[in-house]
Amino acid sequence: MNKDSTFQACPDGLLFVVSAPSGAGKTSLCKELIRRYPNLRPSISYTTRKQRNGEVDGSDYHFVSPETFRSMVDEDQLAEWAEVHDNFYGTALSTLEKASAAGTHLLLDIDCQGAAQLKKSYPGAVFVFILPPSLKELEKRLRGRQTDAEEVIARRLSNAAQEIAEAKKYDYLVINDDFDTALEQLCAIIEAEQCRMGRVRPCLEQI
Repeated sequence: MNKDSTFQACPDGLLFVVSAPSGAGKTSLCKELIRRYPNLRPSISYTTRKQRNGEVDGSDYHFVSPETFRSMVDEDQLAEWAEVHDNFYGTALSTLEKASAAGTHLLLDIDCQGAAQLKKSYPGAVFVFILPPSLKELEKRLRGRQTDAEEVIARRLSNAAQEIAEAKKYDYLVINDDFDTALEQLCAIIEAEQCRMGRVRPCLEQI
């Protein structure tokens, strides 16, 4: 497969939803997918979490106050939202609407609660769950990041079991034991989904 790929068969915008326990490598994999597919755009979530060193507002997340986030919820501006690890995260409805209108392929890196909400509203979306090879390896990765306090790591590990239980509700499961292998599996999912008959039937009917 070429390093830089483009969608060829599917004329309409696709919505890919990726979830995983914290530390499973979801964010790194999604960033590489965006690099490989020039017409696959990231959906930038809104969050009340504090901005970490190296993160860029508007690129990694839209960092907002709890008051601003609550206003967005009250005004029905979010397609999905959830409280995760004592912080709020959500996807703006306008992000999905603009992507759909433009035929843009969109990649959402969100938690299980948000994915469950989108599954009801966007049944045509593609849902992928990323697993670590083991909980022991997950703990190792969380500690290796050196970004979270001990109590935060403990809470993330506790929540991981509940999140993993949701994996069976997804369309695809990718185990991130080896990064390159996991990435190639994600690329295979993207390539296959954009060739589904239901998506490309108009092309067939034109021949």
